[in-house]
Amino acid sequence: MKAGVGVTDAQWAAFLRDRPHLREANFWVPNPRPTWRVADRGSAWLFKTRWPANQIVGAGFVSGYARLRVSEAWEFFGEGNGVASEAALLTAIQRYRKDRDPDPLIGCVLLRDLVFARPGQELPGPADFAKNVVQWKSYDFSGSVVEEALTTLLTQAGVVEGSMFGESRLMVPRAGQQAFQSLVLDAYGRRCAVTGDKIRPVLQAAHIRAVAAGGQNRVDNGLLLRSDVHTLFDRGYLGVDQHYCLQVSPRLRAQFGNGEEFYSRAGEEIAMPRRRIDWPARDAVSWHMDTVFKR
Repeated sequence: MKAGVGVTDAQWAAFLRDRPHLREANFWVPNPRPTWRVADRGSAWLFKTRWPANQIVGAGFVSGYARLRVSEAWEFFGEGNGVASEAALLTAIQRYRKDRDPDPLIGCVLLRDLVFARPGQELPGPADFAKNVVQWKSYDFSGSVVEEALTTLLTQAGVVEGSMFGESRLMVPRAGQQAFQSLVLDAYGRRCAVTGDKIRPVLQAAHIRAVAAGGQNRVDNGLLLRSDVHTLFDRGYLGVDQHYCLQVSPRLRAQFGNGEEFYSRAGEEIAMPRRRIDWPARDAVSWHMDTVFKR
């Protein structure tokens, strides 16, 4: 069984363990990387305390990696950051940074379906886990003395077994709602895909295919939109075609005698995420145009 192993302190894990209502969490690192190859989305992520304790105290499943400002991490995850307040989160991060940015950008491994070992029932960490690893690494527990106990712990979170690239893995492929918002915000560079607006408080992650209609919390099923654009998209007055060009319903003008901001952009390609893997899925935009868009 392979899993990502994140190195943390006992206080972060204990804080989350004592709040079982929290289903999503942010395993943060103080200095972000533009891209960071963490464990595959949906794969298991274990919480291991630092040496000399070296214990596995809990686990979750990876929704993805995003770069968020401290204020954004608190907005999306709150106590899921492992602390009681935004100020406490900033203080914890500044212990590891030389600058005193009041709202620094941090790296966030976004997790869901958390489960923790009861106090006194923690599992021993790998004896050969290097002491100089202070953030995370991938580790193969296959054949180890704790593999069965780990599988039991992970199963408590509703895990499903699967196979990926020929290797036995434990997988929960879906992402959480809070992670979805974070990942879409980061993927679109904090700009509305339609208007280019970058006023952060009015930007929202929109589902292309609604969850209620079978859509998933995936970046390729999302668009970052200004709040009013989000509403118009959800109600079918705006759409995106197979070529990623903006479509504007004639009903916008007919019903409201307005909408010139959007008609002037009709036919233009929307702004796309940096990574092609995050571009809107064509089946999702086709579903929206066929099912929601008002022709």
